[in-house]
Amino acid sequence: MGPSRRGPLRAAMQIRRIDPWATLKVSLVLSVVFFFVWMIAVAMLYLVLGAMGVWSKLNENVGELITNSGGGELVSSGTIFGTALLIGLVNIVLMTAAATIGAFIYNLTTDLVGGIEITLADRD
Repeated sequence: MGPSRRGPLRAAMQIRRIDPWATLKVSLVLSVVFFFVWMIAVAMLYLVLGAMGVWSKLNENVGELITNSGGGELVSSGTIFGTALLIGLVNIVLMTAAATIGAFIYNLTTDLVGGIEITLADRD
């Protein structure tokens, strides 16, 4: 008879430190990916609302309220995509900074109260 197994092998560990530089790099890459998802979503929404005639109706109604002459377009593709681009770039900076600062704060708090405890186990 071989040695008896009592179950899967387990090990309890604590995450004591998160590297801020690695956090910055990963959060920057994820932020850029989310930026492209954001821009594609804005483009799809712009196309759908354009096909429904929302932009032309909005330009017409706002043009009547502002001036009697009817002037140019208030809402154009340049305005929409420019604003979406600006929001996306600000979001990249804020998400990357927040994740990096979060890593620093986590490292400071683990010195005081300990890290997050995880349990690793065999798949058996």
